[in-house]
Amino acid sequence: MSDGIGSLLPDGVGHQFVLYGDSCSGVAGQIHAENLKKINSVIANLSATPEFILFPGDEIIGLTDDEAELRGEWRRFFEEEMAWLDREAVPLYHTTGNHTAYNAMSERVFADVMAHLPRNGPADQQGLSYFVRHGDLLLVFVNTMWSGLGGEGHVETEWLEECLGANTDARWRFVIGHHPVFPVNGYSGPCQRTIASEHAGEFWRILVKYGVFAYLCSHILAFDVQVHDGILQITTAGAGTAHRMPADVEYLHGVQAAIDENGLRYQVFDETGQVRERLSWPPSLPPSSNWRRLESGMQGALVSEQSPDNLPALRIAGRTSPEPMGEPQAFLAAWSDKASLSPLWIGLSGQHQRLTVIIGPTPRRSPHYWFGPALGSNSPFDLQLALHGGMGPGGVMWRRDDGSPWSSLEAASAWGLERLAWPQYWSVGHDKGDARNAPFRGSDLSIRLSTAEPLQQS
Repeated sequence: MSDGIGSLLPDGVGHQFVLYGDSCSGVAGQIHAENLKKINSVIANLSATPEFILFPGDEIIGLTDDEAELRGEWRRFFEEEMAWLDREAVPLYHTTGNHTAYNAMSERVFADVMAHLPRNGPADQQGLSYFVRHGDLLLVFVNTMWSGLGGEGHVETEWLEECLGANTDARWRFVIGHHPVFPVNGYSGPCQRTIASEHAGEFWRILVKYGVFAYLCSHILAFDVQVHDGILQITTAGAGTAHRMPADVEYLHGVQAAIDENGLRYQVFDETGQVRERLSWPPSLPPSSNWRRLESGMQGALVSEQSPDNLPALRIAGRTSPEPMGEPQAFLAAWSDKASLSPLWIGLSGQHQRLTVIIGPTPRRSPHYWFGPALGSNSPFDLQLALHGGMGPGGVMWRRDDGSPWSSLEAASAWGLERLAWPQYWSVGHDKGDARNAPFRGSDLSIRLSTAEPLQQS
């Protein structure tokens, strides 16, 4: 076990905190309790005591109709498993989850054991939804299990909008819930895996309207970050159920973060205290008018390396083909081994000419796909694509122009550009240096590149 990790601290005015969830513990002798103990040990040894801790649901295994058993699990969680934490000095905030608020009895028990939390939510959800002000920071905790609307995956939005509207003076705003809004690692399915379809659009619209910085959630056993309309969705569910995580991509974890006038910085640590992922948001790019123009034909070394400080971004402009065309059309392709498929391919696919990114880091293994907007036929376009190696699958992002917010492309992958060794060669307007291979069928194609390092020409 590490002696502790250095905490990220705000630069000047700001806040620093810890986020972790889904321990599914509360029962002695189970592996979940041992896993939670490991994560708690790392948090207890952070170099700076967190200002507060956010736990977005599923603290205990729950899912029982035996009220006495359920209350016993909660007692063990608070009195034994979290006994190390001085909750008077470091507030511990919770949301409902599918293991803890799954029927009328469990909702009543949840509200009872959470009597220390504010009772300022909707009149019919007292103890289930609430908000907290930490000076210039607003934390809104929503109930994505609301039985009054249908149970799991259902969340009200009227009170959420009222709450955000009444706290517009808050400098930073976070909303915390259990279920993601957008699928994580390809795990989709309204209610069971994400917020119900009838609420998701309105929920996110409200977050955008009131300038929420991030939606923090758990439920899916992974760490994941993505961005939509400029708002982060950060998913952390790594505090207990390691045996159900894909071992090659996920791990037991918690998140320590700081926010200040420069934005949000976080670090994701595992059960040994090793920092496995980190991010600083929002990214900073120079004006796209100053980006380097990529010439057509085969070039050399698109990007020499990928790191959180080296964010390749492309400005891609032109006009799509006059007629619907289903075959792939390459904007840009990059490769090293001529015997293998291009490990990075960016272009259009399908008759609606949809922005498509294909990443295949392992030869002879199926590549993974990312999809953006459909550009249509005979349409002018001018968009930007960023390739962030520190954001996993959410790091393939697009926006319309310099002043527009970033959004992650749709994907079903559990990994992203962090697996890509940047290829040695690249070509514009076709694949693999051959103008007959997936050529762009439109006109006036122009690609500009922004990268932290000078482009190396062959």
